[in-house]
Amino acid sequence: MNSGLKRINWWLIGLFCAGLAQPLRAGNPNIVLLICDDLGYGDIQCLNPEHGKILTPGADALAAQGMIFTDAHSGASVCSPTRYGLMTGRYSWRSKLQSGVVTGFEPSLIAEDRPTVASFLHNAGYFTAAIGKWHLNFEYLDPISGQPYRAKDFAKPPNDKPPIGAKIPDGPIDRGFDSYHGFHHARDMEAVIEGDTVVEHDVVINMLPRLERKAVEFIDSRRGSHQPFFLYLPLGSPHTPIVPSPQWQGKSGLGEYADFVMQTDQVILAVCEALERNQMTDKTLFIFTSDNGCSKAARIDQLASLGHFVSGPYRGSKADIWDGGHRIPFIVRWPNVVSPGSRSDQLICLTDIFATTAELLEQSVPAGSCEDSVSFLAALRGESIESTRHGVIHHSISGHFAYRHGPWKLALARGSGGWTSPTEAESSRDAPRGQLYNMVTDIAETHNLFDSKPEIVARLLGLLKADINRGRSTAGPDSANDFSEIVLWKSEPAVPTNTN
Repeated sequence: MNSGLKRINWWLIGLFCAGLAQPLRAGNPNIVLLICDDLGYGDIQCLNPEHGKILTPGADALAAQGMIFTDAHSGASVCSPTRYGLMTGRYSWRSKLQSGVVTGFEPSLIAEDRPTVASFLHNAGYFTAAIGKWHLNFEYLDPISGQPYRAKDFAKPPNDKPPIGAKIPDGPIDRGFDSYHGFHHARDMEAVIEGDTVVEHDVVINMLPRLERKAVEFIDSRRGSHQPFFLYLPLGSPHTPIVPSPQWQGKSGLGEYADFVMQTDQVILAVCEALERNQMTDKTLFIFTSDNGCSKAARIDQLASLGHFVSGPYRGSKADIWDGGHRIPFIVRWPNVVSPGSRSDQLICLTDIFATTAELLEQSVPAGSCEDSVSFLAALRGESIESTRHGVIHHSISGHFAYRHGPWKLALARGSGGWTSPTEAESSRDAPRGQLYNMVTDIAETHNLFDSKPEIVARLLGLLKADINRGRSTAGPDSANDFSEIVLWKSEPAVPTNTN
């Protein structure tokens, strides 16, 4: 089926579902979800007052006006799997993506018939817009022949980017968004996409200013509309290439990465100013977060020598199974609902955004969605989250699992499971098979209790296995993982979970 027919069919299905859905309540808020790329927990000054040396007035002001979540986690410690979980309410390792990230020029990681938070909100009457980085795969088609281009066709300059005019049959507007402006991932950032078409090539240093401008233009365009909107704003910064604009270079006094963080923080201020200018602040739920921890490309050791700790008090960074890999900034402002200057220490995950929006609209989540999503709406009101999920599952770049349950965290890895030393290859074979930490008394994950508390290890391991084998971690009918044999212990001989 060609992309035009698919889009018509998707629209008709959406129209039918919208007719079945409960009507919008008066006062349903606009939703702005701004997610940074590789921004560490400690990069936000108000989250890291002792060792946060980068000025972040935008995030700090948002926190003063709203709520800080201190125990929020991405679905994984790298880009693509986190974004899949956010969009679908389902952990990415339940799909074919068992480790690493996607690289484009392939069919979408999100199945065509799987609901997304965008399609759900669209069907509920929201205008849905995505501006920024997608990184969930899509194909580029030759506009004449309709045949897909191959990544290897664009491996070398000057033909090193998808051509202008290339069509995208399975991108954001085919996964629930009414409009899209952005790019696929860092290595294809020069190819600017509008809707389902590559419309121009631009130098990478222009991308962050472009996304800020487009976000403000979108908000301005909604002035006077009675239709609520969902703005998904996945920035490509401060991920590599680290390219602060000339006016931001040298601003931090800490190097290019810190300059880029400051420029990224400016987007929060620009969005807030646009909302205020258009009298939308009081009717907008604004979520600010990141997709994983800070990357080694930021020169973490150099920043530490200057007094800035990118992960705050937590161990590790991007790609790792330790908390520095996946504990993320998460700040929510919602005037008249969220108390200014408040905080929540309750455990949440980016997979939870889908279920939260459904409860906000007083609707059920769509069938075939949200297997790993729990609403945190109660926390926004200062109440306890009622969860049917035992714990949150963490996942590293190499596919190593960890399970967080109450104060306990079980990691099925000998080392970081990622890029921080000791990596799995560097870890001694005499080291314990796994790691167990009390995340209340040992937030730096320095005292491994794996061998001394076998009963806790066994309990958490049993919960993890059950959540994997059921195809879901929340209450509801058993589901199926797309990948039939999920290996639990990545540093051991490969054994699927259902025979481990």
